[in-house]
Amino acid sequence: MGNNRRRGKRINDDDRPGSWVAYGKLLKFFRTKAGLTQEELADRMGYSVDHAASVEQGRRPAKAEFTERAEEVVGAGGVLWELQDEVDFAQLPTFFHDLAILEKEAVIRFSYDPLVIPGLLQTEDYARTMLSGAYPPLDDETVEEWLTARLARQSLLTRKKPMVTFSFIIEEATLRRLVGGREVMRAQLHRLLECAKLRNVDLQVMPSSRAVHGGLNGHMVLLETPDGKQIVYVDSQGCVMSRAGREQTSPFWLRYGSMRAFGLSTDESVRVIEQAAGEL
Repeated sequence: MGNNRRRGKRINDDDRPGSWVAYGKLLKFFRTKAGLTQEELADRMGYSVDHAASVEQGRRPAKAEFTERAEEVVGAGGVLWELQDEVDFAQLPTFFHDLAILEKEAVIRFSYDPLVIPGLLQTEDYARTMLSGAYPPLDDETVEEWLTARLARQSLLTRKKPMVTFSFIIEEATLRRLVGGREVMRAQLHRLLECAKLRNVDLQVMPSSRAVHGGLNGHMVLLETPDGKQIVYVDSQGCVMSRAGREQTSPFWLRYGSMRAFGLSTDESVRVIEQAAGEL
């Protein structure tokens, strides 16, 4: 039973995530305490009765906007907000759960992304385009759930306690891939420029002229926890591998260090991104 209660794991026979069910029960508790029917709650929040009922029954995740309104209407005193991260987390695809857990514990996160803009740096339109293009196709509800979870993860960039140190290495070709079209990509490049201004973010572009480097085997994420534990996470086509312990992870950290040396400096990278944006 204990293993089934890990964050994000589904603990109900009908496959509802445990955090959604817990949130719904708390919402019902505070709604009843406030003397409101479901219809009255929905009306005061500005949502349909079906939407509010689905959240209360744990069949639908509460987005941040929903929680903000619910807190105001039922006077939950921040209790619903405490569950918001868990609700968002449960929307992630199953194969991504372990990385999401580790990310929340990390104080260092380095990544190399050879094909697309990293999820933590994606705009909503770019992320939606990527998810909508998945194959086999995802239904609309799943796209929206995964999109909400992906955007929620981006709070890691500005988390203060503890602050996370980020390094992103992205291939120059990702700046030229017109995901979603010119307008979407232009906004995405401006998003990169904004992220590059964050003091805890080091953004480097790997120039296409660097024909050979240590990252050509594919995407990787390197994490370090407050106690110095190092973890490497790699995935390809949804197939995931993770390694822990310095003996197993040391080659990846060395490889990443060499890639940082080969990549453009932050200032040079910013100029390349600005140039790419100017061409759209």
